[in-house]
Amino acid sequence: MIPLSVPNLSGKEWEYVKECLETGWISSAGAFVEKFEKNVAQYLGIENAVAIMNGTSALHMALMSAGLKRGELVIMPNVTFVAPANAISYIGAEPLLIDIHGGNWQMDLDLLEELLREDCIISADGSIYHRFSNKKISSILIVHVQGNICNMDRLISLSEEFNLSVIEDAAEAMGSKYKDFYAGTMGLFGCYSFNGNKIISTGGGGMIVCKDKDLLEQTRHVANTAKTDPIAYHHDQIGYNYRLVNVLAAIGLAQAESLEKFVEKKIEIANFYRDKLKNIGDIKFQEISKDVKSNEWLFTISTKYQKELIQYLNENQIMSRPFWMPINMLPMYKECCYKNNENISKKVHSSCLTIPCSTGINNKELEIVVETICNFFEFTG
Repeated sequence: MIPLSVPNLSGKEWEYVKECLETGWISSAGAFVEKFEKNVAQYLGIENAVAIMNGTSALHMALMSAGLKRGELVIMPNVTFVAPANAISYIGAEPLLIDIHGGNWQMDLDLLEELLREDCIISADGSIYHRFSNKKISSILIVHVQGNICNMDRLISLSEEFNLSVIEDAAEAMGSKYKDFYAGTMGLFGCYSFNGNKIISTGGGGMIVCKDKDLLEQTRHVANTAKTDPIAYHHDQIGYNYRLVNVLAAIGLAQAESLEKFVEKKIEIANFYRDKLKNIGDIKFQEISKDVKSNEWLFTISTKYQKELIQYLNENQIMSRPFWMPINMLPMYKECCYKNNENISKKVHSSCLTIPCSTGINNKELEIVVETICNFFEFTG
């Protein structure tokens, strides 16, 4: 079976983990956590970062630190992995869903602007309320789906005009850039995931970055059980045990040292697929603007034969999966407010599939994937 996207452990992972085991520093204390944080921060061109147990906990902490309150609304795209919607729900808030653009599969900014200008009311204190639910909107949680990025200049401009904080879910976009800025560094908070299928992996893990140094340190404090003394068990507020352990940070550091190489490999794979699969059947690709350098995290194609092609590929030992199910199609979020005109989310979900793109995939395997897809379309006529 040619896997979809698996970790590439070709660096110093064994060496660093061995050091953890030999010294006994495998848990929440140890040098590799700080080293990992500093490496990622330096790569992103920022001052500091906070390592955390996974991408979902990063989103949870970011939303809390941004001041999200129970009963409020957070604007987010309707097509993404479920984690951002869940993180909003942890606080007792609700997602306000926006349909995606049919070309780049990111939040449709025309719909976002229409929502803010026509479907909202601004109170005397500058707060913004959703006209139909009468609930306050506090933030925009933008998700860089598949490593692509929307027009962030326009998004940030709208957020500033309507006094909304921006939180970037860059779980899929580590290494992607919008103009001169890395994904996750343009909003108030940026959140990353190092799950097993991400471009770099710690098995499970995440990272938070923030423009406000004091706010970031407060976030670190709460994510580390809000403990105020290194010896005494004194905690000054309700905290969370979201710390990343040293042995996983050791893997993360080794992975981060290879990040740029992995990004270039992903781009090479995407370019290969785009070249070999253009004009094959009705295949279409995700659109990427000239202002974006995508890390091409999970290479995805669109075809009306989605279900049949997924089945055919898997039967031929090539792993393939459908796109994320739209959030409003999940039972716990089906009643959420959903801003759309054509429900592009449903169309994209029913037509898109991801194909193998691990950074360790070899040329022979890439050729097999392309040949199998071409054979499918020749057979379907």
